[in-house]
Amino acid sequence: MAAQRTGTGARAGSRAGGSKAKGAVRTVAWSEARVAPVVVVTGAEQLLAERAVARVVALRRLDDPSVEVVTVDAVADEAGRLQTAVSPSLFDEPRVVVVTGVEAAAEAVEKDVVAHLAALASQPDDEVVLVLRHGGGQRKKVLDAARAVPGALSVDCPPLKKDAEKIAFVGAELETARRRISAPAARALVDAVGSDLRELAAACAQLVADTSGTVEPEDVQRYHGGRVEATSFRVADAVVTGSAAEALAMLRQALATGVEPVLVVAALAMRLRQMALVAGSRGRDEEVARALGMQPWMVGMRRRELRGWSATALGAGLVALAATDADVKGGGRDPVYALERAVLALCGSREP
Repeated sequence: MAAQRTGTGARAGSRAGGSKAKGAVRTVAWSEARVAPVVVVTGAEQLLAERAVARVVALRRLDDPSVEVVTVDAVADEAGRLQTAVSPSLFDEPRVVVVTGVEAAAEAVEKDVVAHLAALASQPDDEVVLVLRHGGGQRKKVLDAARAVPGALSVDCPPLKKDAEKIAFVGAELETARRRISAPAARALVDAVGSDLRELAAACAQLVADTSGTVEPEDVQRYHGGRVEATSFRVADAVVTGSAAEALAMLRQALATGVEPVLVVAALAMRLRQMALVAGSRGRDEEVARALGMQPWMVGMRRRELRGWSATALGAGLVALAATDADVKGGGRDPVYALERAVLALCGSREP
């Protein structure tokens, strides 16, 4: 039975690129994580990293349901804990050893990990899959050592910062559940829930459970309407149309429901930057979208919003928001007043 597991581990290593030369580590997205002798999960997006680790464990268990999962905390555990976790057990059970907090590892634990990786580079262990979770930072000794292990795999889990990335995430969540969501509905959901992927994933799960067919904006409005109406993005929607009264009302609702002033400033600045980028681009919506990393429908929307906005007004608005950003972060006496003043000034900048 042990020999059979060894063969399985060898095949898994080969699938992950075991024939690659030293240092030639393949990098994949979290959704493509697979079994390899060493899997390095990097990046600051914790939800995607957790999913990558869970995917490796699930795939390993497809090969052998008896796989044991052992977690080593590189920050809190003592030296020698990794060696114990990877050492052969009495019954030689296959294991997945997950080492967390590698980017902040205690010095002694870091030395243990580097030493074990050096040993794997010369003598692979087919019974143990080693998963290293590195959240980012300058401490890269472990990453360098992992690259020397034949067949090592790197899984990149960066934060999703662009709206297009978050909207794509929402679409993928629904697709995984064998459902569809329209582009306007996906945008509305991102506007309502924000950039936190855990909340976005939970919101997607709720929509899957409580609706049927293609998810439309009305569904998002029904379940997240209160948040949609009071988010910083709705403030930005009103500002770019020059609707001062609506913008102030939305702003006060957002602040009353706990939205931080700095987030409103960020939403306004992002909207003006997108408009400025689109204003300086020529071509069809699809061509501009590819060049700017946006969705085509978003480019069309920004082009419509540009009516009434001159290049001078956009530039002055971004400068004013930079000053407002400093005010709401402690440079001014009253963040709310500074924000209201900026909203009124922006609305007044738009030509009728």
